[in-house]
Amino acid sequence: MNSPIAHEESANLITTEAVDTAEQHLHDILSIAIAHTPAHAAVVVSDAQCHLAVALTEAYRRCLPNATFIDFDAVSPDSILAAFAKLEANDLVILIQSTSFRLEAFRIRIELFKRSLKVIEHPHLSRMPGAQALHYIEALAYDPAYYRGVGQALKARIDKAGFGVVDSGGERLVFASPFEPAKLNIGDYSEMNNVGGQFPIGEVFTEAQDLEAVNGRVRIFVFGDTSFRVNKPEQPITLVISKGRVTDVINSTPEFDQVLANIRADEGEVWLRELGFGMNRAFSQERMVDDIGTYERMCGIHLSLGAKHGVYNKPQIRRATARYHVDVFAVTQAVYLDDEVVYSNGAWQV
Repeated sequence: MNSPIAHEESANLITTEAVDTAEQHLHDILSIAIAHTPAHAAVVVSDAQCHLAVALTEAYRRCLPNATFIDFDAVSPDSILAAFAKLEANDLVILIQSTSFRLEAFRIRIELFKRSLKVIEHPHLSRMPGAQALHYIEALAYDPAYYRGVGQALKARIDKAGFGVVDSGGERLVFASPFEPAKLNIGDYSEMNNVGGQFPIGEVFTEAQDLEAVNGRVRIFVFGDTSFRVNKPEQPITLVISKGRVTDVINSTPEFDQVLANIRADEGEVWLRELGFGMNRAFSQERMVDDIGTYERMCGIHLSLGAKHGVYNKPQIRRATARYHVDVFAVTQAVYLDDEVVYSNGAWQV
């Protein structure tokens, strides 16, 4: 059912100027990152359940005047699937979702990628009301020189590094192992099978080749709670990591204890896996949004708790029983690859 915007908790702070800004950012994404041209069709599926979804839809209307626009709440799933069926390889689908669209058993992005369609997803927009919507719009800015230049440089440094250290302000987490080949989410799809994904973007990620070579302590200022929202405790929580597992927690909260209890109940222990190098300068320790999947691009280090990290296979972890991938965000004072500083003063130094 359609939820009226009037019921949104926060006032609409999205001005005409903010929509103008969104239009410019989306134009850059479409033309530079996605390389969409008028020679190819575009279908935009959106809802009108929050102010941010409405604003993004308007911005896309300006960028794509010839696209087909579909109101998700006004038509049947079959009619949406029928619109997708008419598309050809390299055509574009844009999904603007206040929550997350469900089309029965149809896994939207995966199925569209299988057909060689380009996809831009904007999910869970209703989690970012008021001023957060403005942060989200700012995060859509696409600077190819920054993302591609710094992103590729980070990957090169990660891929050749023998070890790494995350300094979270008095605590050090040591990765005494080379890293898995880093993956890029920088708006450059030239060497990838699929074009597009979830926006905003900005991340390079890896993990230790030897998970048990990760030891030390790390202070986290935010974690993803059981509702997939950003949870910021009053003071940072310190994780004690031994042989790649969380063995102790200092200054924890009941909410974080519940996250760990859930992981242990289903997986037996709490692995630390992903090492994420977030690049999006619109998000920081001070400027946040509630949706954890969006905030994951925050400029700094994020890690994942739980055995699930489908990009890399590890002999001691069975994919069939790996259920959890919980993002946690480190107080990022400095990051070292080998003995070189690659992050300091709130920015990547490569």
